[in-house]
Amino acid sequence: MQLSYWEYKTWFSQVDFTVIGSGIVGLNCALQLREKYPKSKILVLEKGILPQGASTKNAGFACFGSISEVLSDLKTHSKEEVVQLVQKRWQGIQRLRQLLGDEAIGFELHGGHELFEKRNPDFYQQCLDSVDELNHLLEPVFGTKPFVCTKNTFEFGQIQDHYITHQFEGQLDTGMMMHALIQKCLANEIPILNGIEVVDIIETGTGATIATKDFEFNSRKVFVATNGFAAKLLKSAPIQPARAQVLITEPIKNLKIKGTFHFNEGFYYFRNIDDRILFGGGRNLDFKTEETVEFGQTEIIQSKLEELLQHMILPGQKPKIARRWSGIMGVGPQKTPIVKQLSNSICCGVRLGGMGVALGSLVGAELAALAD
Repeated sequence: MQLSYWEYKTWFSQVDFTVIGSGIVGLNCALQLREKYPKSKILVLEKGILPQGASTKNAGFACFGSISEVLSDLKTHSKEEVVQLVQKRWQGIQRLRQLLGDEAIGFELHGGHELFEKRNPDFYQQCLDSVDELNHLLEPVFGTKPFVCTKNTFEFGQIQDHYITHQFEGQLDTGMMMHALIQKCLANEIPILNGIEVVDIIETGTGATIATKDFEFNSRKVFVATNGFAAKLLKSAPIQPARAQVLITEPIKNLKIKGTFHFNEGFYYFRNIDDRILFGGGRNLDFKTEETVEFGQTEIIQSKLEELLQHMILPGQKPKIARRWSGIMGVGPQKTPIVKQLSNSICCGVRLGGMGVALGSLVGAELAALAD
């Protein structure tokens, strides 16, 4: 595709800041850049018709880490690192709520509940025994003890009689959130150009040349916010894609379930939305296959999700599945996001480790700060 004089002049000439990726991180980065540099020319590029990775495909959990996830993180991170991770997630959600407002993102606070299967009582006891210790560790973040034990009031099957509940976890409407972010960008004269795939970024010393599949242009600074797809542009970054498969039921009459729920160290998660159950996970059944940037479903995971839906979440019922989809996350050996300057003109904010909703707005702001 050859750009006309008008196309080049209006969109691709004298660009100050180019953000690659129009997800939570990218749009928050762009908004922060507009606030800091009100007269700058900012451009957001997106390869999909909508934010492509996980920003419009996630489950809408405003979560900070279930008790088993925190215990798992303590095996590979120091206590200080775990507290910092949880602190960032908490700050990120507060920032998102303040930026857009609870009504605009459909935010509701019903708590996040971790379920424990009866077939693994030792694991349940281990988590119960850790409640006091982890409450003590994380109380400075939330101002009070986050974890409490609550009864199985929703009558899930094959699980222990009590959940371990995180009192401060909530849920939001992912579509409403991204729509609000897009509208805020447009209101701040930040164009979002869809259907443009960047294939390379070349540092020039005075800026960077951005090569797309069809044309090239120059930008003074470039911010890569493509998370799970980042390895394509950032060859040496310690990040790999991780596909998450999700399904949602048809509306269920008299559905009483309310809140966000996790089990099996967070590898499975479900919630209520519009009288439906949204249920995702199962990546741990086949890690290798799910290390992909290809969207889609697999039989092994989808059949397991349906089995758990019928026997654990809605025992005795056979809900109809309305829709299935997948999203691409960015993960790595550490859960701390990578926010760094890679060269004079190129920066990145990636590897959100499946916590993009909680971390995205904060990582976007930190990424924009690298423009200084």
